[in-house]
Amino acid sequence: MTPSNSQFVSLRGLNCHVRSWGEPDGTPLLLLHGWMDNSASFQFLADALGPRWRLTAPDWRGFGLSEWAPGGVYAYTDYLADLDALIDALALGPQVQILGHSLGGYIACMYAATRPARVARLINLEGMGLRAREGAEAPAYLAQWLDEIKGPRMPKTYPSYDDLSRRILKNNPWLTPERALFVARHWATEMTHGVVALLADPGHNHMLPDLFRLDEARALWGAITCPTLWVEAEGSRNTERHHISPAGLAERRAALAAAQVKKIARAGHMAHMEQPEALASLVEEFIRPLA
Repeated sequence: MTPSNSQFVSLRGLNCHVRSWGEPDGTPLLLLHGWMDNSASFQFLADALGPRWRLTAPDWRGFGLSEWAPGGVYAYTDYLADLDALIDALALGPQVQILGHSLGGYIACMYAATRPARVARLINLEGMGLRAREGAEAPAYLAQWLDEIKGPRMPKTYPSYDDLSRRILKNNPWLTPERALFVARHWATEMTHGVVALLADPGHNHMLPDLFRLDEARALWGAITCPTLWVEAEGSRNTERHHISPAGLAERRAALAAAQVKKIARAGHMAHMEQPEALASLVEEFIRPLA
């Protein structure tokens, strides 16, 4: 495997972990993971891209080795502000190239819309957003959110890394057993003998404090000016999970009028883990690596 390096940076009061692969003079690409994931799952993409790339991947607040947010409350705007702070803290240059998966893909789109001068190229992998809600839902929605955040914050546990890897394989059938075990060992930590706990704040299982408004999302997607690649996995069920119809997905794609659209076969939502070689080919086609 391509070796990775770790460092910790302070972002808006939280100690956050950042993983990197490659040489400092390689083609730079910032990688943003999705919900209930962390930076380690980009290992297979790093292996597929090879040494000519300089990859940087943070663990979002409350995931992986990064510090949890007080109170277990997380919002899209928290991730957006953390991303802005990260790019400054690591001095990644006047412009960055970003690949974001799922949650990370949507946050990358938010950043490209709000800081257009700072994003050179954008790859959005399965980052089509959540179930669209209407403003009239706000009172009941926020009441439910208040109830949820009062609950306990006990991390999900499994008897062993092998048990967790089998669960990962069940949800990601195109993943190899070896890769599933690697992911399990980075998604969790051994608490006591016979118990491994997920490295994720259980607060992430709560509702977001803000409604996902499609009009806002369309405005953000429509404000993106950099070259953009929209990537979907053919076996993904993410749209069903978030109640996005085929027509609704087409509407979301169309909001990025100039984006290229590509699909990855034999992959579910976690395409960067299941088909990293196919994703690497799309990355290299979209972003020419340095000679």
